[in-house]
Amino acid sequence: MFRIGIGTDTHRLVKGRPLFLGGVHVTSERGAEGHSDADALCHAVADAILGALSDGDIGVHFPDKDPQWTGVNSMELLSRVMWLARKQCLQVVNVDSTITLESPRLRPYIDSMRDNLAGVLGVDHGCVSVKAKTAEGLDAVGKGLAVTAQAVVLMEKAAKETA
Repeated sequence: MFRIGIGTDTHRLVKGRPLFLGGVHVTSERGAEGHSDADALCHAVADAILGALSDGDIGVHFPDKDPQWTGVNSMELLSRVMWLARKQCLQVVNVDSTITLESPRLRPYIDSMRDNLAGVLGVDHGCVSVKAKTAEGLDAVGKGLAVTAQAVVLMEKAAKETA
C-alpha cells in the first residue's frame, strides 16, 4: 500500500532572526518568524507526512499556544512525525520539495538540507529532492518578505513497525 501527502508552509522574514531550512542555518540578513525555529522546509515535509497518515497537520500536533514548542528545532518536530509514521507501519519512499525564497541563493546549502532530511526520514540522500526557486520579484516572497516551502511525500507500508 502506498500513501501520498502534500505539505506547504510560509513564514514572514524579519531582521534579528536566524534562517533555518532543512535543519541548515542559512546565512541571511533576515530569518523566518515563528513559534519554533520556523524552518519552512521541515514544516512542509512534516505536513506532507501527516497528510499521508491522514493525521492533521503540525499545528494539531505542535500547537503554537503550547510553550513546550517555543523555539524548538524543527528537525525534532520532523523526527516526532516520523515516529507517528512508524507507529502506523509507514516508511518514506521519497520526498520532492521546493523552497521559494528571493534571497539568499540556496544552492550552497541544498546538499546539507538533503542529508539532514534523509537522516531523519530514514532514507538515502538520493530519495530526497530539494529545489530552490525565486518568485521573480512577485508577491511577498518576491519582495523578500517571506519564505515558502512545498513538499510531496510518497510512503509505503512497512512489513512491521520500524524503529
